[in-house]
Amino acid sequence: MHPFLSVVMPVYNGERFIAAALESVRGQHDGIELVIVDDGSSDRTLDIVRDFAKVLPIRLLTPRRIGNWVAVSNIGLREATGDWACFLHQDDLWLPGRIERLRGEMESAEDALVLHNAIFVGPDGRELGPWTCPLPEGDVPQERFIERLLIQNFIAIPSPVFRRNAAIGSGGLDEGLWFSADWDLWLRLGALGPVRFIAETLSAFRVHPASQTAARKALPEEWETQLTTVLARHLQNLPVTGNLRAKVERAGMASIAVNSALSAASRGEPVSPSQVFLKLLALGPSGWHRYVRDSRIVQRVRSRLKAQRF
Repeated sequence: MHPFLSVVMPVYNGERFIAAALESVRGQHDGIELVIVDDGSSDRTLDIVRDFAKVLPIRLLTPRRIGNWVAVSNIGLREATGDWACFLHQDDLWLPGRIERLRGEMESAEDALVLHNAIFVGPDGRELGPWTCPLPEGDVPQERFIERLLIQNFIAIPSPVFRRNAAIGSGGLDEGLWFSADWDLWLRLGALGPVRFIAETLSAFRVHPASQTAARKALPEEWETQLTTVLARHLQNLPVTGNLRAKVERAGMASIAVNSALSAASRGEPVSPSQVFLKLLALGPSGWHRYVRDSRIVQRVRSRLKAQRF
């Protein structure tokens, strides 16, 4: 039977969490396929996947070692067969009832992207806090979606479902953007038309230092460069001009400064708080409101601080 949804999972040495990720799909897998692309794991990841293949519709792909989760994800997208697709990383989770809730929305959606809220969980699966999208429920016009998403990627990677051909037709994930490829893709898909937002929590994003994205050591200024590339690339698609465009750009650059400082601090590198403070101060009251609302800075920092205490 032709699957209505392809779940693309790039994996690499994921034995610690992958069983929980696959178990979260079990029981809500009717009409889906799991396309698991292994990037040369040397632990028990493949044994665990093969065990789950007895009870889940898994297609396991084992290309040569690539060393890039973005490129591995693109292989899965190209090999998938569903009209719709989504990503599920080896350490993230679906919450109960996700597909039942999404299927009707996917059948009625005319455009390319449907998404929902998520929660942060720690290494032990304990809930750390919400990760919500600053969007009104229902069909969100692309100009509002892009305006808010340009400030910060507020979308947890296991939350969206999207039309696979639209993702591939737009170029797939940019393999040069290790830290921001998903943000770039959501902005491209959001520019194609209204985005369907469901104000329910249906997935979990796991916070831990060994994730494929977090474990890679960033080169000096690499984090900031990749985020700035995405902001500049998509600011031109924002269908507004003048004062509003300038406000969005300033808030986006301030958000990048905060994210870059937090990333550097987490790696033990020196940061300049005064430069970050000046960028935030220059936003003014309306800019502060925009930044706090769209960056979800409180949710993100609070959950990561909790993770460090557990």
